[in-house]
Amino acid sequence: MATCPDPLSSSACHSQYGTTSAPLGGAKGGSGCGRDGSREGTQRDKAQGGGSRWAEAMIPPQEASARRREIEDKLKQEEETLSFIRDSLEKSDQLTKNMVSILSSFESRLMKLENSIIPVHKQTENLQRLQENVEKTLSCLDHVISYYHVASDTEKIIREGPTGRLEEYLGSMAKIQKAVEYFQDNSPDSPELNKVKLLFERGKESLESEFRSLMTRHSKVVSPVLILDLISGEDELEVQEEVPLEHLPEGVLQDVIRISRWLVEYGRNQDFMNVYYQIRSSQLDRSIKGLKEHFRKSSSSSGVPYSPAIPNKRKDTPTKKPLKRPGTIRKAQNLLKQYSQHGLDGKKGGSNLIPLEGRDDTLDVETDAYIHCVSAFVKLAQSEYQLLMDVIPEHHQKKTFDSLIQDALDGLMLEGENIVSAARKAIIRHDFSAVLTVFPILRHLKQTKPEFDQVLQGTAASTKNKLPGLITSMETVGAKALEDFADNIKNDPDKEYNMPKDGTVHELTSNAILFLQQLLDFQETAGAMLASQEWHSLVRRCPACLAPPSAFLHLLLGSPVLPISLTQLTVPWAGASGPAGCLPTDCCPGIGAGEVGMEGVLGDTYNIPLDPRETSSSATSYSSEFSKRLLSTYICKVLGNLQLNLLSKSKVYEDPALSAIFLHNNYNYILKALEKSELIQLVAVTQKTAERSYREHIEQQIQTYQRSWLKVTDYISEKNLPVFQPGVKLRDKERQMIKERFKGFNDGLEELCKIQKAWAIPDMEQRDKIRQAQKNIVRETYGAFLHRYGSVPFTKNPEKYIKYRVEQVGDMIDRLFDTSA
Repeated sequence: MATCPDPLSSSACHSQYGTTSAPLGGAKGGSGCGRDGSREGTQRDKAQGGGSRWAEAMIPPQEASARRREIEDKLKQEEETLSFIRDSLEKSDQLTKNMVSILSSFESRLMKLENSIIPVHKQTENLQRLQENVEKTLSCLDHVISYYHVASDTEKIIREGPTGRLEEYLGSMAKIQKAVEYFQDNSPDSPELNKVKLLFERGKESLESEFRSLMTRHSKVVSPVLILDLISGEDELEVQEEVPLEHLPEGVLQDVIRISRWLVEYGRNQDFMNVYYQIRSSQLDRSIKGLKEHFRKSSSSSGVPYSPAIPNKRKDTPTKKPLKRPGTIRKAQNLLKQYSQHGLDGKKGGSNLIPLEGRDDTLDVETDAYIHCVSAFVKLAQSEYQLLMDVIPEHHQKKTFDSLIQDALDGLMLEGENIVSAARKAIIRHDFSAVLTVFPILRHLKQTKPEFDQVLQGTAASTKNKLPGLITSMETVGAKALEDFADNIKNDPDKEYNMPKDGTVHELTSNAILFLQQLLDFQETAGAMLASQEWHSLVRRCPACLAPPSAFLHLLLGSPVLPISLTQLTVPWAGASGPAGCLPTDCCPGIGAGEVGMEGVLGDTYNIPLDPRETSSSATSYSSEFSKRLLSTYICKVLGNLQLNLLSKSKVYEDPALSAIFLHNNYNYILKALEKSELIQLVAVTQKTAERSYREHIEQQIQTYQRSWLKVTDYISEKNLPVFQPGVKLRDKERQMIKERFKGFNDGLEELCKIQKAWAIPDMEQRDKIRQAQKNIVRETYGAFLHRYGSVPFTKNPEKYIKYRVEQVGDMIDRLFDTSA
């Protein structure tokens, strides 16, 4: 290989452009020293100027030689690389030519294949389309031909009916329905249309008959035991499983549902809905009547109107506790009967309030039965609606349900009206114990009313108003009974034949207290009765006597900012005349009389008129506080009337002492009865001093009785005795006076003990108290008299006049009020 002839030029080039630029320059254009040893590079370097050459002349020769060798090695490597790249490019060009040739060959072949396949494909596609058309045509022909065979294919199934094969029957009816639709659309004049129409109508009638048959055969009356379990489940505190109530077997129910849906969708017939409600209405009515009959039979046989004891537990054996029965009525009636019997044997005075005549059990059973029937109706009606939702279309459910419950509901309402009618007749007979049956029934109806309203949602207004109407009737008759009872207490006749001979508690008192005690169990019910009637009654009697209802409401509820004083409210009743010149007893009987009667016992008692519609609660509800206050006012009125009557009756006795004993016994009985029950707390709601007033009256009657002994003690009292000088002989006049005093005391003591021994004070505590007080007075006075004159020689026979020792007098008084002594 040739070398560069000018080392200096090469060195200068290297120093100016770097070691790597010279090989690249030689490779590009042969500048500088090339492989052929040309001098072109050296000549170009010389043309660059003298300054560069001077710099090149400064590089040592050894370093320039080393650099030249290094450059030559690099040039050799670059030339080898360039040769390799050129070979690779030539091979790549050859491969590319080969690939292009192959692809051109493929393209040519594909073009030939496409030109041969496409016509075949199009031909095959046409053949397939023709085949599908043929198959569709054949299928349509078969389908059309099948309509002509529907009548013959399904006639046997339709003739035999759907019993036992409802699914197959409905399938046949679907075929007939489609055939009818086909002929109507495509061949309305075809005789086949009439044939399939006739067969369809026959099949529809068979389905309706099957629906009726299933409902009739499988709808059963719900057993009374199961109903009682269903009702009593509400009163259980512990969680128990729900009582199952199956009106129809599950399989039958599913068949009924399928038939009803088919009749609605295809039959275009709603007659089955009438069939449904008639059958279910009958079963509902019979279930409730069966429960009522169960009560009657069970009570007549065992006295317990619940499931009889059965040795082997059956499926319908009750699994829950029975409902709490309203025993308040029976207790009240038994007590009233007991006191009535006391009046017959002379222990108590008679009254014109009719006592019971063995009807207490009957009334109690009828009350229990009706209350349970009302609860049963609610539960069964709820269950019926659930069943109806599965069978009857939604837009017909409420109307059908309304019709379904009418018979049972009308029966309950009629029986309720009969109870109201019987209560009205009892009021006319003054048999107020019979009216007590209305209270538990009315309370139950009010408690059940929210469930009633929920069950009757969507029914007609006449249906919804039946229960409120019955409640109003019972409230009216109950309020009438309460009003008449108070009037009868006031107007009970003052006849000698109905007065107790021994001055014991009058039957009127015991009956009145017992009646009031029964109201404790029905405070809200009785208060609602009074509230619903009192306002309108007062307005009708004397509108001028009433303050604004809002003022009475503030007074009743204890408003601290009431602008009207109590005196202002009671002026028309307490004064001589009202704003229109009327007396309380003139135009407002039953208001003023009670207040006058209780004056001195319960203070100024009056009925608080209030329009219940002006309360802050709903128009048909009364607060518990309001009911309590209104009932307290009524009880005070009855007690006032009772005191008036007792005061009047006491005047029948000619002996003032016996009259005092009579009033004492009755007042004491009233007070003890009030204290033993919650009546005293209820009276205290409107009269805080009632208890103290009764005690004061009792003490007054004791003092009146004790004055009867003055005619005995006056003989021996010191204030009426002459003064004797000790050791001075008595004159005949003085001896005679002492004799008369002893004789008067002895006769008076014997007479009073004989008379008062037959009198009665039933309360042992009061009896002992009165005896002891009287004994202390008489013994003290007699002892002083005997001490003073027992040793005075006023007679030759002292035993004739000094008949009793002090201890004997005490023993005689201890035997007062005791016929057995």
